[in-house]
Amino acid sequence: MKKLHTFNPWQRPQAGMFRELLAGEGISCLVRNEQIVGAMGEIPFLECYPELWVVDDDVLPRARMLLEKWLKEDPSAEPWTCPACGEVLEGQFGACWKCGQRIDG
Repeated sequence: MKKLHTFNPWQRPQAGMFRELLAGEGISCLVRNEQIVGAMGEIPFLECYPELWVVDDDVLPRARMLLEKWLKEDPSAEPWTCPACGEVLEGQFGACWKCGQRIDG
């Protein structure tokens, strides 16, 4: 088992999201220190940061490549208008919240 990435305490939900995205790619991961943030101050703060670990060492390079790609994606993408219902959505959404139409088709 190898550590893939360390998140800051405020990125705990992001660590879980990336775990699920990697699972969707067939890469088994776990998040360590997910619930320990409440102990910050009692134990060294660096030990409280959520860490994403890859279970199978052999897939670490692929997991690292995927994670770097996802981290580089711009979350502040341009707003878009749903072609089906005309709802204006923020750029980070890939589907319309109102009617479910996907941005790509």
